[in-house]
Amino acid sequence: MRDSSELQHLEPCSFCKLITNSSHNGILIIDETGKILVYNEAARRMLGDEKNSAVGRYFWEIRPDTWPDLREILETGHPQLGKKIILPKATIIANRSPIVVNSRVVGVVSIFQDISEYESIISGLEGYKKLHRELEAIFESSFDGLYIADSKANTIRINRAYERITGLRREDLIGRNMRDLVVEGVFDHSVTLDVLEKRDQVTIMQKIKGDKLTLVTGTPIFDEDNNIALVVTNVRDITLLNQLKAQLEETRRLSSRYYQSLLEKEKFQHDLQDMLVKSNSMAQTVQKAIKVASVDSSVLLYGESGVGKTMLARLIHLASPRKERPFIKINCGAIPDSLIESELFGYSKGAFTGAAIDGKAGLIEVGHTGTVLLDEVGELTLPMQVKLLQVIEEKTFTRIGCTRPTSVDVRIIAATNRNLKQLVENGHFREDLYYRLNVIPISIPPLRDRREDIVALAFNCLEKYNLSNGASKRLDSLVLDRLLEYHYPGNVRELINIMERMMIMSDGNTISSCDLPIELKETSRAHVSSFLSSFQEGTPLRTSLELFEKAVIEEELKRHDSLSEVARVLDIHPTTLWRKITRLNIARHVAEKQ
Repeated sequence: MRDSSELQHLEPCSFCKLITNSSHNGILIIDETGKILVYNEAARRMLGDEKNSAVGRYFWEIRPDTWPDLREILETGHPQLGKKIILPKATIIANRSPIVVNSRVVGVVSIFQDISEYESIISGLEGYKKLHRELEAIFESSFDGLYIADSKANTIRINRAYERITGLRREDLIGRNMRDLVVEGVFDHSVTLDVLEKRDQVTIMQKIKGDKLTLVTGTPIFDEDNNIALVVTNVRDITLLNQLKAQLEETRRLSSRYYQSLLEKEKFQHDLQDMLVKSNSMAQTVQKAIKVASVDSSVLLYGESGVGKTMLARLIHLASPRKERPFIKINCGAIPDSLIESELFGYSKGAFTGAAIDGKAGLIEVGHTGTVLLDEVGELTLPMQVKLLQVIEEKTFTRIGCTRPTSVDVRIIAATNRNLKQLVENGHFREDLYYRLNVIPISIPPLRDRREDIVALAFNCLEKYNLSNGASKRLDSLVLDRLLEYHYPGNVRELINIMERMMIMSDGNTISSCDLPIELKETSRAHVSSFLSSFQEGTPLRTSLELFEKAVIEEELKRHDSLSEVARVLDIHPTTLWRKITRLNIARHVAEKQ
């Protein structure tokens, strides 16, 4: 009442001034000429007028930028409501109305409010809304299940991943207390309750309804008074984790070895094209290999270096029921003795200094369910022969540094260019292993004993070279003759090398005798010299032919151990060969063969 009585003593103008200056909103009144009649403190502050009073001044002197709007109201009598005006020091919303007396506009009253603070609040709210949307997206996109409860163990939120992992629905859980859910058997144990009790992070294995096992970690969230406000639970399907762990270990263990196996399989088509079969002897060898491919018996491939033992082993593998499984080639002669055991049989974690952290799978283990080719098997040391015998007989082996044996299912194919029987007699190869490997022996004839394959192999090399290099090279007939005459101590591998050398080094499209390697030229000269020295000038044609026939038979008798082999190479019947030997007076060779 004291304030009211004081107001009553004020003059009307003073009373109005007190009211307007007490208003938080700006108040501006002008007359029809634009002169300012009322201009309160809030208006002066918002409009940035530094003078104490603007009453009696014309408005356009203070705010020339907004005068056109007020002039329009004076002229039209139309109000402007909710007009947003951006000023240097504030953003205001103004409601401007005309003052009408006797239907005539005699002035304008403008009431405006500073909304800068509200805009700041709105901007902050928009920021919070954006942050909320982002956190919501993160919460729902998490691969792990998330379960949030309050300080009383009431369920507040769960994400989609939690529903996927547990099979529980959020509408059945949100609002429910964890204690009730445990009593009902939805959970066998609650990490939320453990966190509330211990006030610390807790990790447990939780069994959820439906016998699903999960790894659960509960983390407390504290408020400013150090009281638990929330419990955030992270849930992960342990079954999936175990599967991923096993897959990772399997990948680490086999990736490098399977890569080799894939390369071997990819290379098979290329190698098979090189293994052209025209001769009867090689056709019989391949037939035998295909026949034994269907069984798991050990195979021992005999043959000189370069005859194609590896290609024949691949053929056996790809014709077997194991064709979709690994094919692993192990060159026993190329691995140092100090590494042979770890390479063949692997080692366990920490087996020796410098060992891989997670251990290493051996080549035998990588070949599990597939085929393992032991090339140059005669080079294996006696201790390694014992371990190989264990693989064949017991289907097990033991890694270095491991005490438990590992089971393995592999088909063993061995290959050698040495006389294993002789090695057994000399004590360099175990007799029991020899008989285990020599279940099905297959001997691959050298190229010089199957000359029918030489031309086919040569033209195959020529065709592939022309195709890959856009060339059109061809072989001179004399070159073919020299290729057929050569002895080929390096077998098929040497023939391929000779062809590649001639194709690269020849200048024109025709590979002629001048492109022949020196070893073929020398062989040719030796044959010609030998033949020419066997008869004198003026020798009748029939005698010359007999001398040539005798030279050919004698040469083949030197190369082969039996008359049947010589007959097969010359493509004549053994009886016919016997008659020719007798007729040509080369009986001493017959005696040597017998």
